[in-house]
Amino acid sequence: MIQKLFFIFTCSLALSTPVIADNHLKDRASSSKQVVQEFMKQLKGELGQAMKSGGPVNAISVCNSKAPVIAKELSDKYGWEIARTSLKVRNPENTADAWEDEVLRKFENRKDMGEDVKPMAYFAMVENNQQQNFRFMKAIPTAEVCLKCHGQNIAPDVKAKLDELYPNDKARGYKLGDIRGAFTITQPM
Repeated sequence: MIQKLFFIFTCSLALSTPVIADNHLKDRASSSKQVVQEFMKQLKGELGQAMKSGGPVNAISVCNSKAPVIAKELSDKYGWEIARTSLKVRNPENTADAWEDEVLRKFENRKDMGEDVKPMAYFAMVENNQQQNFRFMKAIPTAEVCLKCHGQNIAPDVKAKLDELYPNDKARGYKLGDIRGAFTITQPM
């Protein structure tokens, strides 16, 4: 009888461990989505103010100076690495690592298959240098306002400012609804 109970307990424990791990990852993903929302809200607020006070040329300064500060403040607040990346970066410091590049390419494939970009996200446990990390990415869809600085027809004054601040800029030529990049989060385990 004891052996039978021990066997049942062992089997139920073995079966529940993946469920617990899966729930733990989903909880981390949910927390990551909330942090991305916080990042987007702060950045959108800063960009909105800049657009009102000086148009797209003024907004470029927000992405150049304020976005990295917001990312750093959130990284410090949560103890995670929080950033933005893209397959076509404007700032070389935002270049995707191998895992991010692969996820961005999968996002593009998902979009090509008809999936809506707006809620698109991905997460996984990733080992790097014998360190387990929870990785999360949330796609950034190209909205109408984004096209002023990231579109195919950029005004000459905006183009001049971009050329001044980002001589190796690749983040142009987007169309409405394209995946402009992603928010990316690394949580050490």
